[in-house]
Amino acid sequence: MASNHSQGGKGGSGAGAAQRRAPEWADGLKQLYDSVVEEDLPDSFKDLLDRLDGIPAARGPAAPGGEDTNQ
Repeated sequence: MASNHSQGGKGGSGAGAAQRRAPEWADGLKQLYDSVVEEDLPDSFKDLLDRLDGIPAARGPAAPGGEDTNQ
């Protein structure tokens, strides 16, 4: 009958080796993430952020509990 136990070197389990090695798809996912982070914001999104920054804080909702934290 075959054993279900991993045969790791030096008495360790196979789980330790799996934790040290990133899965095959991890490099591709990291490259995709990095490419998205490095993209410039579209002009329409920048304009929206500028308009939101221009709204006075007094028009915004109060913090929970009725206290204004913008002081």
